[in-house]
Order: sequence, then C-alpha cells, then structure tokens
Amino acid sequence: MNKAMVIGNLGNDPEIRYTQKGATVATFSVATTEKWKDADGVQQEHTDWHRIVAWKGLAEICGDHLKKGSKVYIEGKLQTRKWDENGITRYTTEIIAKSMEMLGGKNVDKETASPAAHGNATHGNNVDNPPAPDTEVPF
Repeated sequence: MNKAMVIGNLGNDPEIRYTQKGATVATFSVATTEKWKDADGVQQEHTDWHRIVAWKGLAEICGDHLKKGSKVYIEGKLQTRKWDENGITRYTTEIIAKSMEMLGGKNVDKETASPAAHGNATHGNNVDNPPAPDTEVPF
C-alpha cells in the first residue's frame, strides 16, 4: 500500500500549470512541524517540507482556495521521479494528492470557497487514471 497523509501549512501559494494536453497541475509545499522536549527539558522543533502535486479538478480547487499559510490535510501517494540535468541524475519525491481538506483558520475564505473545498475535495481528480508516464510534467 502506498498512502501518505500530512497536516500542515502551505509554504507558498499553489503554482498552477498546464500540460501540453491541457491537464491542470498544482504544485505547492506543505510544512509539518514536530515539537518535543529533549532530555534537558529544552523545547526542540523540527520542520519537514513536503512537495504536493494535485491534478485536474483538485488542482483547480487548490489554486482557487489555498494560499500561503493555509492549513490543510492532504491525502495521496508517494511518487519518486528522476530526470537528467546536465549529465547528473536528479530525484524528487512528491505526494500526489488524492484529496485535500481545508482545516480553517485565518486564510480560509468561507464566503467564496466552494463546499467541495471545505470537505473531501476529490472533484475531477481521477487518481485511478493518472497521466500517462510519457505525459510532460510542466516543472
């Protein structure tokens, strides 16, 4: 099973792009922070950044309703991509979003956000049929 779930805050506004075939793609980063006290009782903190990719209808919802600082729950799967850059093989691991839930707070615009954006926003994102591997990703 390949399942990833994160609750955190957007580090930037979603970037919206389109494939050559017209599919909408949203990319953004979500920060998750862990806090604990060490053996000396001193508060410690560690933040991890997660790259999120949403496709089609879910990408449009993310672009319309998420902003830097928004608190969200993202559920999806992990995917690692590789590419060649100047003779060097590079890798990135992303969470391919299946659903997104806005968790509220100061950045949620309750008057303009669609009901789907506040709930389990899977509208239009067919994760069972993701883009073909040869689909050119616009980033």
